[in-house]
Amino acid sequence: MRSTDKAFERVFWLVLDSVGIGALPDAGRYGDASADTLGNTARAAGGLRLPNLGRLGLGNLHQVAGVPPVDAPDGFFARMAEASPGKDTTTGHWEMAGVILEQAFATFTNTGFPADVMEAFRLESGFDWMGNVAASGTEIIQRWGQDHRRTGALIVYTSADSVFQVAAHEETVPLPRLYAACEVARRLLDPLQVARVIARPFIGSEGHFARTYNRRDFSMTPPRPTVLDQLNAAGLPVVGVGKISDIFAGCGISESIHTEGNADGLRRCQEVLRRGQPGLVFANLVDFDMVYGHRRDAAGYASALEEVDAFLPALLEAAGEKTLVLITADHGCDPTAGWSTDHTREYVPLLAWHAGISTGCGRDLGLCSTFADMGATVAAALGVSSYGDGTAITVLTS
Repeated sequence: MRSTDKAFERVFWLVLDSVGIGALPDAGRYGDASADTLGNTARAAGGLRLPNLGRLGLGNLHQVAGVPPVDAPDGFFARMAEASPGKDTTTGHWEMAGVILEQAFATFTNTGFPADVMEAFRLESGFDWMGNVAASGTEIIQRWGQDHRRTGALIVYTSADSVFQVAAHEETVPLPRLYAACEVARRLLDPLQVARVIARPFIGSEGHFARTYNRRDFSMTPPRPTVLDQLNAAGLPVVGVGKISDIFAGCGISESIHTEGNADGLRRCQEVLRRGQPGLVFANLVDFDMVYGHRRDAAGYASALEEVDAFLPALLEAAGEKTLVLITADHGCDPTAGWSTDHTREYVPLLAWHAGISTGCGRDLGLCSTFADMGATVAAALGVSSYGDGTAITVLTS
């Protein structure tokens, strides 16, 4: 139910995919005791140039080389700890939207997916397959891409995350057929509690294969309504930019806007904000994770952070006076981590800004014990009764 007692007309919720800010206390159980995506990236780059994020309090929130604390920040800032088990995209986004998971999604890193599932996938999709191993996506297409082109068999692989990934060359398997095969896998894997099936199309020739932005994620449906459904029920539109709609299996999404990388995603966000419509603009910038984090490219990760920082003033201008801006992440993916190419279990930042915060009057909001505080904050900001996990953060100045 929507209340007339709302603080803002709209919320702009920006997820910098995988920009974690240091290992959680239980990170050692995940092999990530020394993870610090933002801090380690900054050190590897010899310092970051993030003046706009710095003014919102990023350097006050976490030690970031090149981004010192400021005496009078312009934004509110907090650290958020993940309450759910896991360190994947689905878990992080669902928890932010108000759903804390009690049990982690299933992974098949060591064993591959069961033989009966793979045989059913072959029969029902109409494709033979190769692989069924844990592997880096960029490496596996170089290893088996030419065999795939010769045979037409799909390349199936997984990782430490709960994912069933299907790679195919766009000239060998047209995108509609690849997506249809992934929909078959999604149905087969629901009983196993596999979080996502990911279509991984690629192009190019032997030795030069490269993934494209025609990726699609086929997620499980959230086990109960999220803040997105809550906003829809109150008559407020929810615009998903990037892979947001995929992560929530379309639930609670009024409009979905496809993007091709961070730069395109930033421009799309600016366009949507300029409409001035009420509700939620919920965006994910995937390049941090997909292009730089998993590939352990610290220099690229640093450049991507600086790109977002340089664009931030334009986003805040487009947001206008009646918008609450929330900037966060969903997990870590430390590009300096030599122990694996997987996500890392970390705290994430929360930076909050709106026009009602007088210059230099920002403050530290402390530690949130769950990402779900984000969803509760979104609901409260838009005057909607919250029924998810989490507690709303005070983002008003009085």
